[in-house]
Amino acid sequence: MPSYTPPLRDMQFLMHEVFHVVDELKVCDKHADIDVDTINAVLEEGGKFAAEVAFPLNISGDAQGCVLDKTTHEVTPPAGFKEAYAQYVAGGWPALSCDPAYGGQGLPFVVNQNFYEMLNSANQAWTMYPGLSHGAYECLHAHGTEAQKALYLPKLVSGEWTGTMCLTEPHCGTDLGMLRTKAEPQADGTYKINGAKIFISAGEHNLAPNIVHLVLARLPDAPVGSKGISLFVVPKFNVNADGSVGSRNGIYCGGLEHKMGIHGNATCQMVLDDAVGTLVGEPNKGLQAMFVMMNAARLGVGNQSLGLTEVAYQNALAYAKDRIQMRSLSGVKAKDKPADPIIVHPDVRKMLLTAKAYAEGGRALATYCALLLDKELNHPEEKVRKDSADMLALLTPIIKAFLTDNGFQATVMCQQVFGGHGYIKEWGMEQYVRDARINMIYEGTNTVQSLDLLGRKVLGNNGATLKKFGKLVAALVEEEGVNEKMAEFITPLAVLGEQITKFTTEIGFKGFQNADEVGAAAVDYLRVAGHLVFGYFFARMAQVALREIAAGNADPFYPAKLQTARFYFAKLMPETATLIRTARAGAAPLMDTDLALA
Repeated sequence: MPSYTPPLRDMQFLMHEVFHVVDELKVCDKHADIDVDTINAVLEEGGKFAAEVAFPLNISGDAQGCVLDKTTHEVTPPAGFKEAYAQYVAGGWPALSCDPAYGGQGLPFVVNQNFYEMLNSANQAWTMYPGLSHGAYECLHAHGTEAQKALYLPKLVSGEWTGTMCLTEPHCGTDLGMLRTKAEPQADGTYKINGAKIFISAGEHNLAPNIVHLVLARLPDAPVGSKGISLFVVPKFNVNADGSVGSRNGIYCGGLEHKMGIHGNATCQMVLDDAVGTLVGEPNKGLQAMFVMMNAARLGVGNQSLGLTEVAYQNALAYAKDRIQMRSLSGVKAKDKPADPIIVHPDVRKMLLTAKAYAEGGRALATYCALLLDKELNHPEEKVRKDSADMLALLTPIIKAFLTDNGFQATVMCQQVFGGHGYIKEWGMEQYVRDARINMIYEGTNTVQSLDLLGRKVLGNNGATLKKFGKLVAALVEEEGVNEKMAEFITPLAVLGEQITKFTTEIGFKGFQNADEVGAAAVDYLRVAGHLVFGYFFARMAQVALREIAAGNADPFYPAKLQTARFYFAKLMPETATLIRTARAGAAPLMDTDLALA
C-alpha cells in the first residue's frame, strides 16, 4: 500500500525563504495581517486532512468508481467520498482563499495552491469535486450580476453547493467556436437552454444538494464562431429567491464516461432539456468570462500533476531503499544482505532524482504563479497588478503543459522503479500513471497550450512579456555572476537565456512566411521555455541554500536542495539542445509527408 507525507518543509522554504510571500503581500490591504505562523498552521492542518481523510480513499475510489442510475440520472461516487466532502466543508476548507464578503476566509491564493497540491497527491479524483467549485466561484465573482453573486457565491464558498464548467460538446473539443447548445430568451429574463455536453468532470453526484453548472451556449442571433458564445449559470435544482433549493432543473447526466484513470470522479455526458439559466456577463462575450474559470483550471491541472509527481516520488524512494536486487557495480554496499538496495544503482537514482527535480521545480513555479495571482488581484499599485497579470498569462500554459508532461514522465519512471510490482494495483503506482495521463489532455491539450504560449503569449506581443521574464534571469545572472559557487547554476541559465532569445526571433521570422512553422516548433518551444523557467527557480533555490550553508545552518535540507539542483542542470536541462535542434528542422519534415501518411 502506498503512503503520503505532505512536503511542508519544501513549501515553507519556497514561501518564506525564496519568495518571501508575507513581505510581498503585506502591502495589500486584504493580506496586511497575514504572517508566517498562520500560513504554516493552515498548511499543517491541510496536510493532515489530505493524508488522513482524502488519501485513504484513493485506491478504493479508483477500484469502485462511480455508478449512474439511468432511471433517476443520479450518480453515486465511491464509498467514503461523500463523508470526506462533509469533513472538508465542516473544516472550512472551501472558503480558504475566498472573499470574506461571501463567507470566505480571505487567505492568499498561494496558501490555497499549496493546500490543493497536497489534496492532489492524496486523491486527484476526489479533489476535482471541490476544485471545480472554486473555479465556478472565481468566474461568478468576476462576472456575475449582484443578484447571481448573492444567490450562488455564499453556497459555493461554504461548500454547501458545488460547481462545474460545461464547455465541450460531442462534435467539438477545444474548438468551442463550433458548439451548438442553444439558449432561448424567456419573458421573465431567464433562458431555456438545450443541447449536450461531454467530459463534464463532477457533473453529477450526491456530495452536495445542488450543483451550479456554468454553461456555454448560443443565443438565437449569435454570430458564428467563438464570437457568438454566451455564458449561463444553470443550477441542477432551480433556486428560489430566498436561496432555498426549488424544483429539479432540466440538466441531467445521460451517461458516464468509462475512463483510463480518475475513476473516482464522475465524468459526465450532460443533457440540457429546456434547462433554465441566467446570463453571466454580456451576450456573446461568454468565452471571455469563462476564461477566468479556464485559466484557473489550467493552473489547477498543472497542480494535479505536481501532486502526483510528489506522491509517486515518495513511494518510489521508499521502495528503492527497501527493495534488494543484485550488487552495486562499484562494490558491495549492504554486506549484511544477499543483495544491495536498488537505490545504489545509477539509473534507479536517475529516475528518482528526475521525479524529485520535477516536483521541486514544479512546486517553485506553481507557488510563484499563485503569488502573481495574489498580486494581480490585490496589490495597491496598478503597474504591479498589470505586470503580475502579464507574467501569469505567460507562465500559465507552461504550468499546464510542462508540469503535466513532466508529471506523466515522472510517474512512469516511479512505476519503473518498482519493476514488476509497479504494474500491480495494490502498490498504487499504476494508478498514478493512469491518473496523470488525463492531465496532458484536458483543459486544452498540451499542444494547444504550446500554441498559446508561442503564438499568443510570445509572438503575439513581439516577445514583450518573455523579455520581462528575461530581465529576471538577467538580474540573477548579474547578481551571482562572479560567485564561483553559483557558477554551475548561473552559467547554463545564462546560456539558455541567450539561446531562447535567438530561437524565438528565428521562429518568428519563419512564422511570418509560413504559419505552420509556428505549429511545428510550438511543443518543442514550450519545453525549452519550461526549462528556462525551472532553471531560473532552481538557481534561486540554490542561491538561498548556499547562503544558509555559509551562515552555518546545519539543516541537511540545504545541501540536499543543492544536490537536486545540480542533477537538474546536469541531467535534465540539456534536453533543450535536442529540442532547439528538432524545432529548427521546421515544418517540412512534418507537412511534406502526404505519401507517408496516405
